[in-house]
Amino acid sequence: MLITILVILGIWGILTIWTEMPGPAKSWQYGNTNNIKKVLIVYDPDPIYNLDEQLCRAFGQAMSEHHIQATVATVKAMKELPTTGYDIYMLCANTYNWRPDMAITGFVKKHPELKGKPVAALTIGSGSTKESKAAFDRLLKEKGTDLVDSRTLWLMRPNDESRVKEPNVQVAISMTQQWAEELAKKLQPM
Repeated sequence: MLITILVILGIWGILTIWTEMPGPAKSWQYGNTNNIKKVLIVYDPDPIYNLDEQLCRAFGQAMSEHHIQATVATVKAMKELPTTGYDIYMLCANTYNWRPDMAITGFVKKHPELKGKPVAALTIGSGSTKESKAAFDRLLKEKGTDLVDSRTLWLMRPNDESRVKEPNVQVAISMTQQWAEELAKKLQPM
C-alpha cells in the first residue's frame, strides 16, 4: 500500500512539474492598432488541452469586433511585449491542484503596472475551479487591481446546463465571446 501511495505521489509530482512549466511564446493581434481602446489578454498554455488559448483568442476576436485592439499573448511572449498602454487586462489562469497556475500568478506578481488597472479574470479547469478562482481573485485584489469581473469555465463539466447537447468547448467559446462583448460595451466612449 505504501509503495502504491508513493508511486501515485511521484506521478502526481511529475505531472504537476510538467504542467506548471511555462509554455511556448505565442501572440496574436486582433483589430486595428490605431483603435483608441486596447486590451491585453495573457495566459499560460496548458500542455494537454488548449482551451485557454481558444478562449483567450475568442475573447480577443470579440473585443476587436467592437473596435478595441486586442493583444493575446502567453506569459513567455510577454517578455518581448509591452505591458502598459492598455485600457483593460484579461488574465486567464489554468487550475492545477486547486490553484491558479504558477506562470500567470508569477506574471501578476511581477507587474506593478497592473495596480489600479481594470482586470477581468478567467479561471479555467476540468470542472473544479472554485478554490482556484478564489485564490486568483484574492491575488488580483492584493495586487491592487480593479477586478471588474471574474468568471470560470470548464473543459469537462457543463458550462451551461441548458446547452448540454452542444460540445462543451464550443459553449465555453460562445460564453467567452458574449462576456467580451459585455465588457467591450462598457469600454466604449459615451
